[in-house]
Parts: sequence; C-alpha cells; structure tokens
Amino acid sequence: MASRLREDILTGRLKEGDVLPSQEALFAEFGVSPPAVREAIHILESDGLISVRRGNVGGAVVHLPSAERTAQMIGMVLQTRAATPGDVSEALLHLEPICAGMCAAREDRATEVLPYLRGAIDAQAEQFDTPSRYVPNARRFHEAIVSRCGNEPMILLIGSLEVIWSAHESAVWSDEFHPEDPMRPTTMRAALRDHHRLLEAIADGNSAKAVRLAQDHLAAARRNTLAAGSDKTIDAKLIST
Repeated sequence: MASRLREDILTGRLKEGDVLPSQEALFAEFGVSPPAVREAIHILESDGLISVRRGNVGGAVVHLPSAERTAQMIGMVLQTRAATPGDVSEALLHLEPICAGMCAAREDRATEVLPYLRGAIDAQAEQFDTPSRYVPNARRFHEAIVSRCGNEPMILLIGSLEVIWSAHESAVWSDEFHPEDPMRPTTMRAALRDHHRLLEAIADGNSAKAVRLAQDHLAAARRNTLAAGSDKTIDAKLIST
C-alpha cells in the first residue's frame, strides 16, 4: 500500500497539496486492516511525502520531494559527520561554477536563464539599502545559477547544498550576529558588480569566462562569511523546509 501511494506521488498522479483518501476509503480500496493503513501512512510520513493534519480538517497532505527537503536530510547527515559550513562552501566553490558554465552554454539561455538572473539582480539593486534583504536577494542569484543550469540531478544535489549554505549565511549576517553593521557596503557593491559581470558572460555564451568569474566571486564571498561567523558543525535545524 505504501509503495503504491508512493508511486502515485512520484509519478504525479497525486499532486502537491492533495489530501489522501480517508482511512475508511483506503481500507476499502486496498482490502487491508486498519493497522496496515496506519503503518502505510506512517511510512509515507517518514519518507517526507505526506504530513498528517489532526482535528476537523485532518487528513494526510501530499508533499513532493524538493531540494529543501533533501537539504534537510543532507544537513542532518552532515551534522552527524561533524561537517562544517566551510566544507559545504568549499563544495560549492567547485560545483557552482560548473552550473554557471552550463547556463552560458544553453542555447535557450535568453529565455530560460537570463530573465531569472536579471530578476535576482534587480531585487538586489532595488533593496540594496535594506540590510535585512541583502543576503536573501544575493542568495537568489546563486540559487538561480544552479536551478537554471538545465541538468536535474545537478539542480537537486547542488541546489540542496545551496539551501544549506544559504541557511548558514543568513544566520551569520542576521541582526543577532551583526545588529549594527550586517555587511559593509563596499562588500555588497563588489558582490553586485560580480553578479552583473557574471550575467554578461552568460548572456554572451562565454562558458569559460562564466566559470572563472563564478570561482573568483564565490571565493571572496566564502572568505567574508567564514571570517564573520564561526565555522562550527552544520546545524540542521537552521534549514527550513
């Protein structure tokens, strides 16, 4: 029963936000006992494919797998292995530039890549003077580089690392850590300038230049964040789903 319902979710027959039939309906459909239905529901809940609501509006709500949920699981595994945010950013230092090069190599980049990168840069520029929005807007640009690279396995795996690093970076530059000066304007302007240059390289279809610019930018951003915040073990609870 759990396998059939899992297949229905993964193949799209059940959509995000759908509610599974009632337990009584599942009894009838599968011809199994109430304990078997409850166990199947528990298995799917453990998989993260459903969440069970209680009360008058109760029911089992379908959730599709996502980079965010994958990131939370990876984050827990990394925490048990005492991996640090520095380890994650080092991985991205090698992997994200590959995505930048792939974005530049896409023949459809004018419609499938550039609008998303420009949107992230525009938000970054428009809210430049709002410190609390700077890091989320800057992260949107990096997440767009990965999500528009065109390769689904890379989008999922590297995107999960982006989520983990974003959670750490947001925590480091939060008001709690830096209440008076979240990030120096010179650093923010340099990052925005780097994003513009990377956008231009991708627009020109220059993969080698996009890779090089991404490497240089990520190295600088990594130094700034790791210098500002302690490089403790990954904290999986910071990763929201």
